[in-house]
Amino acid sequence: MSKIVKKVKERLRDFRRPGYYKEFEYNWTMVIDLDKCNGCEACVVACHAENNLPIVGKDECSKSRAFNWIRIERYVEGEFPNVKVKFIPIMCQHCNSAPCELGCPVYATYHNQDGLNVQVYNRCVGTFTCATYCPYDVRRFNWFTYKWPEPLDQQLNPDVTVREMGVMEKCTFCIQRIRVAKDRAKDENRKVRDGEVVPACVQSCPTGALVFGDRNDPKSRVAKLAKSPRRFRLLEGLNTDPSVIYLKRVMKKSGSKKHGEHG
Repeated sequence: MSKIVKKVKERLRDFRRPGYYKEFEYNWTMVIDLDKCNGCEACVVACHAENNLPIVGKDECSKSRAFNWIRIERYVEGEFPNVKVKFIPIMCQHCNSAPCELGCPVYATYHNQDGLNVQVYNRCVGTFTCATYCPYDVRRFNWFTYKWPEPLDQQLNPDVTVREMGVMEKCTFCIQRIRVAKDRAKDENRKVRDGEVVPACVQSCPTGALVFGDRNDPKSRVAKLAKSPRRFRLLEGLNTDPSVIYLKRVMKKSGSKKHGEHG
């Protein structure tokens, strides 16, 4: 067991080397343009449907047991009637230097070679350590083995396992779709094309605020958007190096040019 722990620690240390992911084929990244987000929560509904997330109900939510892998944070600025409502979607940031990976005692959460923060459900023992270490509050604990009564059980996605009680869950960037695209590309002896992988939240966004792709590909949309002067990442001062990049809202004041502003 000590040899396994030592090997995992060495691998985690390697993942934190500057430019480490450039050595691999893919570095999956999400770019969210806050100037386009209107807080409709279509991404939240799509995530529930795609990843077999339960609806826990009002009573469980009142106990801080909400079960969204992606949530829309709302901020209200100003006083009535000059009130501005702003939105920002928040999911697992897939940090390249993730605190949750260091905190898990059984290494149920780790970083794979594509820059994804992966959760191994059958290894998780539900210690809450990863959720405690996460500064973004994006991990959810499965308090129960949720059931879908007939005919609602027919809506479950067969490509995604239905988790049982006692494990931590979070956004995976729809890794099942990533695997399908990578397998298809491998069979055709090529790399995954830009836009070929579309997570459920990206697919459902009516305004096109979410863009997903490989940042290692300089011609990809995310690689170009990641260089925008409007870019920022959540809690950058913590040096977690997230793989989710936000673009500031474009605000216009009377008599002035447009300028970027945090969403």
